[in-house]
This record gives sequence, C-alpha cells and structure tokens, in this order.
Amino acid sequence: MSTLSDLVQAQARSNEADIEWLHLLIGDWQLLADLAFADIVLWVPSKDDSFVAVAHARPSSSATLFYRDFVGQAVKPEWKQQITEAFEKARIVDTAAPSWFEETPTRVRAVPVLRRLSPSGKETTELPIAVITRHTNLSEARTPSRQELTFNECANDLFQMIASGDFPDLGAPSATRRAAPRASDGLIRLDVDGQVTFASPNALSAFNRMGFEGELEGESLAEVTTDLLTGRMLVVDESLPLVVTGRAPWRTDIEARGVTVSLRAIPIRNHGERVGAIVLCRDVTEVRHQERELITKDATIREIHHRVKNNLQTVASLLRIQARRTHNDVARDALGQAMRRVTAIAVVHDTLSEGLNQNVDFDVVFDRVLKLIAEVASSHNTTVHPKSSGSFGHLPSEYATPLALALTELVTNAVEHGLAGRADGEVEIIAKRNDKVLSVKVRDNGVGLAEGKVGSGLGTQIVRTLIQGELGGTIDWHTLVGRGTEVTIDIPTTWLTKG
Repeated sequence: MSTLSDLVQAQARSNEADIEWLHLLIGDWQLLADLAFADIVLWVPSKDDSFVAVAHARPSSSATLFYRDFVGQAVKPEWKQQITEAFEKARIVDTAAPSWFEETPTRVRAVPVLRRLSPSGKETTELPIAVITRHTNLSEARTPSRQELTFNECANDLFQMIASGDFPDLGAPSATRRAAPRASDGLIRLDVDGQVTFASPNALSAFNRMGFEGELEGESLAEVTTDLLTGRMLVVDESLPLVVTGRAPWRTDIEARGVTVSLRAIPIRNHGERVGAIVLCRDVTEVRHQERELITKDATIREIHHRVKNNLQTVASLLRIQARRTHNDVARDALGQAMRRVTAIAVVHDTLSEGLNQNVDFDVVFDRVLKLIAEVASSHNTTVHPKSSGSFGHLPSEYATPLALALTELVTNAVEHGLAGRADGEVEIIAKRNDKVLSVKVRDNGVGLAEGKVGSGLGTQIVRTLIQGELGGTIDWHTLVGRGTEVTIDIPTTWLTKG
C-alpha cells in the first residue's frame, strides 16, 4: 500500500508543509478514533475536484463500521457534498439526519483540517488542507457511561482544535511512539487551573500503584504528583510541572514505589487560549525494566568485545616478542603469521566494542586490516602500494571475523609470495556487493602462478575453510594476462544478511 506522502503527492494539490502537518496528525490518528468511538477517515482534495482517502483509523473502543480500508479510494457520492461544504466553508458540518451505510444508521461529521503557519503565531492556511470524516455507529445506541461522555467530549474538543489549526501542536517535541499512553490506558481531564475533573479507572489505578490513596477528581494533579515524589532521591524531569498542569504538549515519566507511569499532556485550546488539558497515563514499569535490561545487555556485550580485543592484542604482542627472539627463520615466519591472524580478529572485536549494533561496517575493518601490509612488506624489504575500491557494506559480526581473517591471509600471500624479491609492487582489493552476492577480488602485479596450481600451505587451507565452510562462498585463483595473480571470492548475501 502506498504511503501517506505518496497518496497526497499523487494529487498534486498539497505542498511539503501540508504533508508534514498531515503526518503529525496521523501520529494521533488512533487516539482520535478511540476517543470518538468512531471510524475516522482523512480525505485530501484530488485533481478531479473530488476527494481521496489517505488514512483510515478504526476504534479499539468500539466496533468498526468499515471492514474494508478506504485508503486510496475516491469519496463516496453520499459523503461528497458534506465534505465539500466543510472544505469550502472551513467549518465543521454534521449530517442533519442519520446516514445509512450498508443498512446501518450512522452519524457523519466532516471536520476541516487547517494548518497553522508557525508554532507561535495564530495564522493558519486560508483554506483547509484536508477533511476528516467521523463515522459513528448509531445502531449500538444506549445510555453512555460517564467515561464515554468524557471521551466524546475530549474528541469533540480535539476535532474543534483541528478545525482551528490548534492541533496537532507544533510546540510538541518529537518523541518515540513506543509505550506512548493511549486513551484506554488511562485518561485524566484537567480544568484550566490543573484540577482533575475526571479520571478514568485505569488512570486512578496507575496512581494507586504509585502510592496515592483516595480519589483523583477534585485534586490538583501537580500536588498529587509532588506528594508522590516528596522525599525520594530521584532525578525529576524538568518538564514534569508543565505536563501535570497541562500547560505544554509534552511527555514525561514519574516513578514511585517501583512503579513507572508515563504521562502525556494535550492542552485543550479554544481559539488559541488554553481552557484545560487531557493527560494520558500508562503504567510502563515493565517496558522501562526491559529497556534497562537491554541497555545493560548492550553495555555488557560491548565490554566483552573490548576485553576480547585486549586479550587478542596481548596474545599478538606475545607472539611478536617470541618471533623476535626466535633464531629459526621458519619458526619466526610462522609466529609472525599467527600474530597477524590474531590481530585481524582483534580488529573486528575492537570495531564491535565501539557501538551497540552487532553489525560491522566492514569497510572500516578492512581499512585497518590493510595497514598490516606495511608490516609484512617491511619484513621482506618490499615497498607495497595498496589500493582498494568499492564497498563491503555492513556485515553481521559472525561473518565479519572469518572474512577479515581470510582477506588478511590473501593480502599477506600477495606480498610474501607474489611480490617476493621485488623492490616494490601493488596489491589491489575490489569489493562489489548487490542483492545476491558480495564479490571481492585481490590482485597483485607479482610473478603470478601457473594456471591450475594453487598453494597447499596453511594459509590457503585457512582461506578455503573460512570462505567455503563458514561463509558458503566460492574462491578462485588464476594468473592475470601478462603477470600477477587475481583471487576472486564470491559470498552469497543471503548468508550475510540472515538474522
């Protein structure tokens, strides 16, 4: 299904500022439907002087009227006149008599959407940028509870603010929607002085769990919150006073007796003047506990990678010291190769210890691995000019280590064998990645090798095991035209992206 931006832009009658405003409005789409106990549909003007639906929300607080989504459809003839009137006259239009939809009596309200031009000013767009229709099912009519009446009152206030450009609020900071309070989680209605005029049972329960005893209605929410936090050595969010008095459209958390409650204030305004507020609250104790566990887990994993890197570097240093003290050339070379292999693995763990993501930017890793060439070349009295092009991209950590180790072996072999006995030479690494395969070529301009003859040493065995066994890839050695060797590695990206 197309996104809201795609659907609106397809009509070519809205600008970027209009689209951004509609995105902010859609952020509270479910809240509006739940408070209104009704389906709500957002319509934007279309090229043919009609309207197209770009968003649809069903209430979680009552049965939906529409089992099929309206998004992308043109307005139905029976609603067009009402929507057009709301759009052209920039005012809320209600049906004079019940409207029928598939033998169900409904009440339809059309609400124009005006966009405020600046966060501090009162100017709005001259014409609405869209229209919301609210479809209420009248077949379930019964004596509403006090909570239903309050929810409907809140919905009416918000729709009136939408029609005057007061909602959504441009002064509200962007915040994650995860664990955001919903109407069903708990709703508190405040008057202009911050006194509680209504508290839903779930809202009262949340405050009871934090230690409040009694009824919230008639109390100052600010004073109740202050009493709950008095004497506790806690860092209090500076936005808390503004939220609990309903003066700012912000979110904050309060914690008492091991219970954490998230609060979100929505100031209610009438022609720009604040006349009260809605405060949504939700017990997020378990969510915050899980977040803290994740943070602890991430920190522990980073510390483990850091310690593994340190231990590997210690091992590499010991191998280097042992190699320098060894008089046997064969043993010295073997210790030097082992040191470089350990160092290559340490580079991967060092990169992992610097971030929370368990995927590795392998281009960064390989740039550091390439620096080992200088050390290999110096031991053979050769000057090497390394070149690299293309991009490896991000790889899961379990695949970064074998690939780093395999490329270390190939680059080392290119210097030690391909460029052996030469004053200088080139080693080039080319990486290409698409949706199916990661392809890496390692070239040198050395002596080359006879076609079909590949080394059988430990380094070659390690490369085969890593590429074919652990990465499920293929590897091919061949001599370039003229001179030099090219090794081609192909690794399926399905291996690199799984998990």
